[in-house]
Amino acid sequence: MQALLQDVRKNRAIYLMVLPVALYYIIFKYVPMYGSIIAFKDYSIAGGIWGSKWVGWMHFRDFFDSYYFVRVLKNTVLISLYQLFFGFPAPIALAILLNEIRKKWFKNLVQTISYLPHFVSLVVICGMIIDFTSREGIVNTIIEFFGGQRSSLLGNPDNFRTIYVSTQVWQELGWASIIYLAALSGINPDLYEAARVDGAGRFRQMWNITLPGLIPIIMILLILRIGGMMEVGFEKIILLYNSNTYETADVISSFVYRKGLAEANDYSFTTAVGLFQAVINFILLISANRLSNRFSGSKLW
Repeated sequence: MQALLQDVRKNRAIYLMVLPVALYYIIFKYVPMYGSIIAFKDYSIAGGIWGSKWVGWMHFRDFFDSYYFVRVLKNTVLISLYQLFFGFPAPIALAILLNEIRKKWFKNLVQTISYLPHFVSLVVICGMIIDFTSREGIVNTIIEFFGGQRSSLLGNPDNFRTIYVSTQVWQELGWASIIYLAALSGINPDLYEAARVDGAGRFRQMWNITLPGLIPIIMILLILRIGGMMEVGFEKIILLYNSNTYETADVISSFVYRKGLAEANDYSFTTAVGLFQAVINFILLISANRLSNRFSGSKLW
């Protein structure tokens, strides 16, 4: 304890910088865990958390036995896998391509254009998606030009996942590439010089120097992505889906929102669903970290 106090006095400026972040996580991440108790209770606002009746695993059993369980679990897993397969490699490829560009003005232009969607309000983005995919939208105009027929694309359940994932990749492609560009700037330029002396072309340099230099950060971000696979953001889902597309669009987070706030106000049941989601994410995170450490040597802890 004495050593800790001495370290705090010695590095008080650093601890003051860390304090707001630590307080944020304590107040908004750890303290709310106390409310998870209501997943095991028949919660009522009048009785409060401790005044409500214990029901044990009842809400979990109700969720597992319900029609919605298979549907929301399937949709969550499929959308997460699509984002992992298509969304995760995309910023890596963009960062490598940008790293190969020698015209600085063109590189800056591409970066600016690719970053813009990240800073546009999600409501605006979803409004654009709805307009573009409507029967009179630009996407249908292109489809009709090539001989297809106009249709309400977002009204078709078969189209929802494709539209959601492709627009998500578009939104985050540029912003997600920043961390890879930062990692690329840390690769020793002497390695490229030595490779050129040995006769290696641009592709061989990329394959033998650039990609190995990115592997540690790729694995760390992959672990984090796998650890959040069950957590598909509900905001965009809710802004895009409708009752016709619940079959393929309804995920765990949107189901929790709808049942917990918008329709039934069943706080205990939706807390149980959210707790189930968090436990699965925790298991995936631990498993991904162990597998990454075993096969690549990179790990979070």
